[in-house]
Amino acid sequence: MARVFVSIGSNTDREVYIGRGLDALQQRFEKLELSPVYESEAVGFSGDNFFNLVAVFETDLEVGELSRTLKKIEDDNGRCRKDPKFSGRTLDIDILTYDALIGEIEGVTLPRGEITENAFVLQPLADLAPKERHPVLAETYQQLWLDFDKDKQQLERIAFEWQERDLSA
Repeated sequence: MARVFVSIGSNTDREVYIGRGLDALQQRFEKLELSPVYESEAVGFSGDNFFNLVAVFETDLEVGELSRTLKKIEDDNGRCRKDPKFSGRTLDIDILTYDALIGEIEGVTLPRGEITENAFVLQPLADLAPKERHPVLAETYQQLWLDFDKDKQQLERIAFEWQERDLSA
């Protein structure tokens, strides 16, 4: 079984689609560990603010099959693939890490570059797994977050409940 971290985001009916995405992930992968949920401005385009969080779970799926499974969850939740890369979306689920794999694997670049580029990925990842190490940089996510330029992107932790779980702590 591989240990996988994914980022989850939405800026369209955010509560609805984050909840549906988490439901689908739990149905497929059962035990999810979840970070707090954050609100952030859109990056790369003008649009509504996003809700973002990180989840970790175990899977027996290979990287390519996992990627296809996550894309199907997005598609089942109204994701439009004809829109520009940087645009609003109902649901976005990206593989951040898959165990400690490094490189281009079945069309997926691991670890995902957004880990160190975007506060909306790194902060929830540092909350969820502060002592875990980045597969390439070998620094903990906590240390990477401490070193991150926090003026670059503003985040706000928000109150969010899913299946009677408080994801704001």
